[in-house]
Amino acid sequence: MENYFSSKHKKIGILGGGQLGKMLLDVTRRYDLYTKVLDPSADAPCSVGSKEFVQGSFNDYNTVMAFGQDCDVITIEIENVNTQALKDLQAQGKKVFPQPAIVELIQNKVLQKQFYIDNNLPTSPWFGFKNKAEMVRKIEKNSVQLPFVWKAAVGGYDGRGVIIVRSKADMENIPDMPGLIEELAAIEHEIAIVAARNEAGEIQTFPAVEMAFHPVANLVEYVFCPALLPDIIMESAGNIAKNLVEKLKIVGLLAVEMFVTPKGEIWINECAPRVHNSGHLTIEACITSQFEQHLRAILGFPLGSTQLIRPAVMVNLTGEEDFTGPVLYEGAEKMLSLEGAYMHLYGKTQTRPYRKMGHVTLTAETLEQAREKGLKVKDILKVKSI
Repeated sequence: MENYFSSKHKKIGILGGGQLGKMLLDVTRRYDLYTKVLDPSADAPCSVGSKEFVQGSFNDYNTVMAFGQDCDVITIEIENVNTQALKDLQAQGKKVFPQPAIVELIQNKVLQKQFYIDNNLPTSPWFGFKNKAEMVRKIEKNSVQLPFVWKAAVGGYDGRGVIIVRSKADMENIPDMPGLIEELAAIEHEIAIVAARNEAGEIQTFPAVEMAFHPVANLVEYVFCPALLPDIIMESAGNIAKNLVEKLKIVGLLAVEMFVTPKGEIWINECAPRVHNSGHLTIEACITSQFEQHLRAILGFPLGSTQLIRPAVMVNLTGEEDFTGPVLYEGAEKMLSLEGAYMHLYGKTQTRPYRKMGHVTLTAETLEQAREKGLKVKDILKVKSI
């Protein structure tokens, strides 16, 4: 462990140089850890802040293999990476966390769902298929009623790769590819718990948050912490997240998104083996942030306290619908007059409709006070273009 804190450094490789990596680098700079980042974009948010930045594809086998040769520990800030290269680097003796086999499992939503079933973890009713023809046959065989949810098996994120099918016309828009169908059940709350596990098997979970989604873009618009649900629901959700982490034996962070039905049932929606949008508010709201916790977990350090310091609301800053081009944050100065407002801009130079460009965390004595501030942020701060 002490080798990380000496002049003879160990090197941490990060696949992906987006905003999640940028927030990881806030911690590595504070700890004076040596970092190397791989991303295809020359002006990725991590192009400044890391000790080394390599422009290249994290999907390309040879690029990832070459990138990892001088790294001691390799991690990710995005799931869409070349897992075969990570497996081969692991076979060479590199520490790769989260483990490549887990990333590969979670990359495929059908395999992910089957893992829940095989391990008696609660999830919504579903079935998978290899192509559109098989999907249609299974819909007819199972007498699936409209509306339902279609999800692409691979490649979907931030609302992409998801279609709510409300009519036969909507079915025409479904691409011919592997995927799954889920029942569109009555959902009362959408919550998330970020959990961490280190190599020693120590597990910590952050307080549950409740998420509110944008009705058009289908991505998270607000995150509220703590989630104001009955204690029995929160205890059950925490146990489900811990159980999933233990079944996977993941090293690093796992964000577990869950549905709560009107009957109080809790279903796992999906999970992400990395730092996650639902945990951004931990930077200001918790003793240890999710970013520091991930690094503690993958480097074998003791996990930090996840205790909530103050109630908080996170507001995602996304590009306004009618603006594309060089970014302009209109109203940022006015927004900063709000007490307890913390602005995080991701360093993306170009905006487009609904692109994640930053977030603001609001803390207060009560969740209701933080919520009121969050609503003001949406009115004041707009992501436009010059």
